[in-house]
Formats: sequence, C-alpha cells, structure tokens
Amino acid sequence: MSGAPDSCAANRERGIRSGARPRVELEGIRKRFGRVVALDSVHLEVAPGEIHAIAGENGAGKSTLARILDGFMPADEGRMEIDGELYRPHSPRDAQARGIGMVHQHFMLIPTMTALENAILGDEPGRLGLLDRRKGRALFTEVGEQFGLDLDPDRRVERMSVGERQRLEILKVLWRGARLLILDEPTTVLTPQESRALFETMRRLATGGTSIILITHRLPEILEHADRVTILRRGQVVSSTSVQELDERELVRRMVGREPAAIDPAPRLAPGDVALVLRDVRDDAPSGEKPRLNGIFLQVREGEIVGVAGVEGNGQRELEMVITGMQSFRGEIRLRGVPIADQSPAQLRRLGLAHIPGDRREAGVIDGMTAAENLILGKQREPRFRRGIALDHDAIFAHARKRMKAFEVVPDEPAAPVRIFSGGNQQKLVLAREIEGNPPVLLAVHPTRGVDVATQEAIHQRILDLRDQRGACLLISSDLSEVLRLADRIFVLVRGQWRGEFARGAADEEALGLCMTGEDVRR
Repeated sequence: MSGAPDSCAANRERGIRSGARPRVELEGIRKRFGRVVALDSVHLEVAPGEIHAIAGENGAGKSTLARILDGFMPADEGRMEIDGELYRPHSPRDAQARGIGMVHQHFMLIPTMTALENAILGDEPGRLGLLDRRKGRALFTEVGEQFGLDLDPDRRVERMSVGERQRLEILKVLWRGARLLILDEPTTVLTPQESRALFETMRRLATGGTSIILITHRLPEILEHADRVTILRRGQVVSSTSVQELDERELVRRMVGREPAAIDPAPRLAPGDVALVLRDVRDDAPSGEKPRLNGIFLQVREGEIVGVAGVEGNGQRELEMVITGMQSFRGEIRLRGVPIADQSPAQLRRLGLAHIPGDRREAGVIDGMTAAENLILGKQREPRFRRGIALDHDAIFAHARKRMKAFEVVPDEPAAPVRIFSGGNQQKLVLAREIEGNPPVLLAVHPTRGVDVATQEAIHQRILDLRDQRGACLLISSDLSEVLRLADRIFVLVRGQWRGEFARGAADEEALGLCMTGEDVRR
C-alpha cells in the first residue's frame, strides 16, 4: 500500500472537502508475544461519526489493538476493513494513507519548531522539493477552522501550554487526512478546563464525520463523552454497548470482573515528626537559564500525605530530581534530619527514601532485564540476594514470585523481560520494589499514570497503608482526583512557586484547576 506524501495530501483534501465518514471493522484479531496472548479473537466496529471508547485493565490489549490499527505492528490473525475494503497496513504511513491517525499519550512534537512546522513535517506542501509556505499556512488555517482548533501557526511548541500542544497533535494528524482518530490517554496531563475544551473539540469532529477511538482509564470521561464502549479483559472482548446502558460501578464490574473496592482515605492518626523538609530550595539551572524552582518551602510529616498539583512543566520534574539526589540545588533539604546536599541516590535509599519515578520508562524499569531483576534494582547488593560475591538467582526469583503475587502482576513470570509487560503491570513492579518494607519516606510521582481502575485502587491502598504505618509520602500528580482523594494537604505549583495551599476537603477539581492556571488562589 502506498505511503507516499501525495496519498496523505489527497486524503486530506478528500476529508476537508467532503467530510467523509469511515466505517471500520475488525474481526478475529489475534496477537501473541511469546507465550503471552495479548489479543484473542477481538471484534470491533466503529461507526461513522462515533466516539468509541476502549476500556479495560492494564494488559487487557487496548494499546496493542490501537497499534495494530495504526500500522505500528501486524496482527497474527484476523481481518480489518475500512468502508468494506480490506485494510492491511505495514506501517503508520500506510494507516495515514487510509485516513487513520493516532495521537499518542506522550507528545511527539519538536519544541524548537513552530506549530506550522510541526504540523507539516514529513508532509510538506510544495513541488519539486521546494516548500510552499504560503500554501502550508493556508491549509493549516483551513484545517484549524474546519475542526475548531484555534492555534497560532508561528508559535513555538516550547511556548505552548499543554492543552495547546494536545490540540496541535490532533491538528497534525488531521492535516494528513485522518478520518479515524485514535486518542491514547489524551487528558493525562490536562487541567479540567483543558480537558473540557478537548472533549468539545472531539464532539465537533464526530459531528463533522470523523470517527474517534478513545482509550482512557478515566471512567467518568467514557460515561460523559463516548457514544459506545468496548471492554477488553485479558485480550478478549467481554462487552460492547452504548454508554447509556452503564454507570461507573457497572463499567468497573465488567472491566475487572468484580465490584469496585471501597477505600477510606481519611487519616487515622495525627501526623508525627517531620520526615522531609525543604527550605528555600532552588534548582541549579544550566548556565544562562533561570531556575525552575523559585524558593520552595515544604514539610512532610510521619503519617501524612502531602500532594503537589500543577500543570506539567511548572517545576515538578526539578522537584523530583533535587529530592532524589539527581540534580544539585540551592537551599536546604533534610531527609529524616540529615542534609542531603552531598548524598547520592543510593545513599538516600539507605536513609529511607523510596521513589516511584514520574517516567517509569526512563527511571523506573530497564526493558532489557527480567521482571525479577527489575524487582531488586537498587537492592542487588543486599545479603539476601547474594551468594558470596555472586547473585543468588534462586533467592532473587523466589523474591520476585512473592512480590508479583502480592501485587497481582500479569503475566506472573519472573523470567519474562519487562518490555512485554503492559505499562500498568510495569508500574506494579516499580511499586512492589519501592514500598517493600514500609519505607519511612516515599516520593510518589504520577503513581497511577496510565493504569487501569483496579490497579489505581491497589496503588492508592498501598500508599494509604504506608501512611497508616507512619510513613511520610510526598505525592506529585497531575491527576487532580488522585490528589484530592489521597492528600492531607495540597500545594499547587505554578512556575516553580507555591500558588495555593489547601487543607483536606477545602478544594475540588475546579478550584485546583483554576489555581493551576493562575486564575484563582484560595487558602
């Protein structure tokens, strides 16, 4: 199948001019990774102009199905059709040529380039190798106006808000003529206000004929904004129905096969001694750049969860880095009374700091290692995992089997490479490693990002259990419902400074969202 730029251009013209409405059907789709069955005879139909949600636990096969549809990987068996014609892509370029575009959870934009340059990259209008900027600008404006995506073509991505970047990602695939849009966890880093704007855009697209597949773990989004939902469990379709037939409790029951667990987040004991303190902390920025943290004061006590909310890029990453010893800083940080300015990450671990990193792919797991090996990262020198100067593989695998069972990791194979595990099950491995033995201080950064409702429940309960064992937790999360549910006190971080402080029960998502954008401050 042709993946040439002119195929995308022709598809774009067809989509813009005619409002073409695609019908997509998948039948008997199967996919295996070694012994793991990711998809087992999956059937999916997406009607023209429909917002069709795909829900399920981590490891259920949602991302695998999306990648097959987007041409990222082939199915082992099964048949796909678009408008009754056979569809067999060999690459995402083939998918683009048939009007399918995917917006990934992690933005794929070049920060130093403008919105226009990012949108047309790889599909530049022109002739004989010469870029026609005037035509590009006109098409950018035409696509934006048709689909309600108001963006400045000359604005650099690095100067855009997170919501603007999300709209640019959508415009980028619409530029290539997408008539079926696949959105993978699109609201993960958005404020409530930005999320509402995104769903308004999605509904306009659907009304105009674009079909949308929505992959999300946020169940209220499915019930409020989708037309239909297909639920996967362990690679099989267990339900495909109108969202009007479901409520959140029934949706959870179909996803996990049981009633949702009840969690009582209320603190049971008064906070104890200060376990982590930051005084006038600023990160050491590279030469010529301003610090991203501008005088942070913070205390976290034993038996307390302190939440940090904010739009990403406002200093959360730097806060994580300075506390874990991965970036130098000015000011003072004490962990259980000990200054940490000269302490390495390994020394901080020995002092009692556990760390669930914000980016598990970068700092949480090592793809090339097995699950068992990942479960002892940072602990491999402990006597229980050694036999003289060598590693005790029997002890390591016995430890892995015990931790994987306790945290319900799927597949429960310690020898399996971590790269075959879903994102949620990789997160379970990180959590199983980091909170073993009830560490005195836990830094949890986006602990449930991209995980299903059952895994969210499990992670939240583990964090609450740690608090009730007198552990101190600093929770940095862009999921406002998570912060509101778990935190005893909440700080809002805007441009590296505290913008607001809220006691438990004194705020809701709307108030936090407004504070995050600098529109409102309440104490």
